[in-house]
Amino acid sequence: MNELNKESSPYLLQHANNPIYWKAWNNETLQFAKQNKKLLVISIGYAACHWCHVMEHESFEDEVVAQIMNTSYLSIKVDREERPDVDAIYMKAIQIMSGQGGWPLNVVCLPDGRPVWGGTYFRKDDWINALQQLQQLFETNPQKMEEYASKLHQGIELLGLVQKPNDSSSFTLQNMVTLLEKWQKSFDLEYGGYSRAPKFMMPTNLDFLQRYGYENKNTSLLNYIDNTLTRMAWGGIFDTIEGGFSRYSVDVKWHIPHFEKMLYDNAQLLSVYADAYKRTKNSIYKEVIEKTIAFCDNELLNPKNGYYASLDADSLNEKNHLEEGAYYSWSIEELQKILKEDFSLFSKVFNINPFGYWEEENKYVFIQNKTLQQIADEESISVTFINEKKIEWENHLYKIRKERKKPRLDDKSITSWNAILIKGLIDSYMALGNEEYLINAIKIIQFIETHLTTETGSLWHTYKNEESKIDGFFDDYAFTIQAYIKLYQATFSNEYLLEAKKLTDHCFEYFYNESEQFFTFTSRNTDALIATHYEMEDNVIPASNSVMGHNLYALSIYFENSYYEKVYQNMLKIVLPTIDYASAFSNWLSLWMNTLESQKELAICGKYAIENNQIISKIYLPNIIIAGTTKASEIPFLKNRFDNTNDLFYLCSNKTCQKPQSTIESILKEIQND
Repeated sequence: MNELNKESSPYLLQHANNPIYWKAWNNETLQFAKQNKKLLVISIGYAACHWCHVMEHESFEDEVVAQIMNTSYLSIKVDREERPDVDAIYMKAIQIMSGQGGWPLNVVCLPDGRPVWGGTYFRKDDWINALQQLQQLFETNPQKMEEYASKLHQGIELLGLVQKPNDSSSFTLQNMVTLLEKWQKSFDLEYGGYSRAPKFMMPTNLDFLQRYGYENKNTSLLNYIDNTLTRMAWGGIFDTIEGGFSRYSVDVKWHIPHFEKMLYDNAQLLSVYADAYKRTKNSIYKEVIEKTIAFCDNELLNPKNGYYASLDADSLNEKNHLEEGAYYSWSIEELQKILKEDFSLFSKVFNINPFGYWEEENKYVFIQNKTLQQIADEESISVTFINEKKIEWENHLYKIRKERKKPRLDDKSITSWNAILIKGLIDSYMALGNEEYLINAIKIIQFIETHLTTETGSLWHTYKNEESKIDGFFDDYAFTIQAYIKLYQATFSNEYLLEAKKLTDHCFEYFYNESEQFFTFTSRNTDALIATHYEMEDNVIPASNSVMGHNLYALSIYFENSYYEKVYQNMLKIVLPTIDYASAFSNWLSLWMNTLESQKELAICGKYAIENNQIISKIYLPNIIIAGTTKASEIPFLKNRFDNTNDLFYLCSNKTCQKPQSTIESILKEIQND
C-alpha cells in the first residue's frame, strides 16, 4: 500500500493518496527490493515543482499506471530537498543517459539501486510503454540490463570522482580574462542575465561578476550587472506587490516566472542587492531588499524563528482548481475596477498592454520597462507623485490579493537554506543599517542551535512539526559555518567565530577525504549510496566545497591556521585548471580573488569598534575581510592589538600589517588610496 502518509515532507504527503504503492527512501525499502528482486522506480521532486504536479496528475493518479507500477515495480518517492544526496546521484545518471536533467526526475533501477533508464517529465503513454518494455527486458534478458547498469554505474562513479588537472600550471590573471571573454558571449545586454530561456538569476554568478567588475574597474561589466539587477526588479519574476523572487522566468525579459518562490533564491539575492546598494546607493535595490525580507517574514517564518522552504507555483483559482500563477495574475477588468481613474497611469508603469500581456483569459503579470522618472517626464507629473501612487497601488492590491487562496506552503525548514538567509540578512543589515535584520539573523542561528543541532554538536538537515531528522549534509555544515563567520563580522562576538571553528573541525573529521582533498557530501557515518558525491560545481546555490573554501580562507586568517590555508589552496589548485565555463565555478573564482595581492585584512579594535564597523561595512569592499574587538582578544589575528585608550585600525596584506590608524577618516582614506 501507499506508505507516504507516515512521512512529514509536504512533497511526499502530496502523493500520499495516489493509487501507486509509494514507499519512502529508507534501508527497509531498499532491502525489500533486493530480497524480492523487484525493479525500482525512483521518482524525485519537490513540493513547489510545477511539472512534478503535472506528472502526478497525468500518471501517478491514474489507475492504469498504478496497476503496472504496483504489479511489477517497487516505487519510491523522494523529496529532493530532504535527500539532496539521493537526488545528486540519480541526476548524474540521467545526465549521462540523456545529456540533461531536471525535475521530476524518474529512474528505473535494478533491485540494488543501480539505474538502467530514466529521464525527467514523461507523458502518460510514454511512461507506460517504457515501464512495460523494461519489465519485459528484466524478465527475458536480465543479463543485458546488468551489463548496462554496470557501465552506467562506472560512469556515475567516474563523475563522482574529483577531476584532477592534467598539468600543474598555475591559474593566472590572463586565464581569468580568457574565461571572462568566453563568458560574456552568453550575456543578454538588453535584459540582463543570459541570452536564453528559461532564465535563471544565478546569484553566485552575479556576486562574482559584480566583485570582479568593481575590483578591476570594468565599467561595462558593472553596467551589465546593474542592468540585470534592475530588469529583474522590474520583471514579473520579482513580486512588486508582496516581495520576493520566483525561481526563474520562462522568457528572456524576466516577465513570466515559474511562480514558485524558494527561500534559497531570496536569501542569496539579498546579498547581491545589498552589495549593489553599497556600491551605487540605487533606491531600487533598497526597495528590493526591504520587500524581499518582508516577504520572507510574512510568508515563510515559522513559529520557532526559522524559515520554511518554499511557496508552490500553483494555487487555487476562482473555480477551485489548482492553476499556475493564479494567485499572482490580474485581468484588465479587475484592475480597472480596483484602480478606477488611476488605471491609465498604472498601465503605463506596469505595462497593462501587449508588452505585459501573459496569456489567454486576459491575464497580466506586472512588468516595468521604464524608470519612474521617464514616465513622470512623459506624463508631465512629478516623480514624487508617481512614487507615492506606486506605493498606494501596491498596498491596495496587496490587501485584495490576500483575499485570494494562497499558494501551497512547503513547511519544512532546511538547515542550509536558513543559514544562507542569515548571510542575506546580515549583508542587508550592513548595507541599510536596519538592526531588525541583524536581530532576525541571530534568531535564526538560535533556531539552528536549538532545533537543528544534536546534543553532540552535529547538525540535522530538516525540521518540521517539532521533529528534527535526517543527518546533516555537508552543505548544511558549510553554510552554517559561513553564517557563524558572518555573525562574527557583524557583531565581533568571539563565540560565533569559535562555533564556526568547532563545526569546521567536525567537517574534517566526518566529511574530509584526505586523498581526494575535498569534502564528501555525506558524512562517513551515514549509509553509503551507490556512489560517492563531491559537490564541486556552483549552480543556483554555490557548491558546498567552494563555500567551505571561503570559510577556510577566513578562519585561516582569524586563527592563523596554516592547515586550513593549505587545504583551501590545494582545492583551488585542483579546481582552477579544470575550469572551462566560468559560470559553473564563480564562487571558486571569487575564492581565487582572495589570494590576489589586492586582498586585504582589516582589524578594527577599540571601545567603538562595532560603531566603526557599521560605518565601514556600508561601503562595498569585496577585497577586505574584517575582524574586530571591543576588548582584549585571544583570537590570534587580534591578539595584542587592543588598546584601552584608542581606537586602532590595522590594514594588513599577506600577513603583514601597516602602521595602525587611529581615526576612521584616516583608515578610510588608506583603504581608498590603497
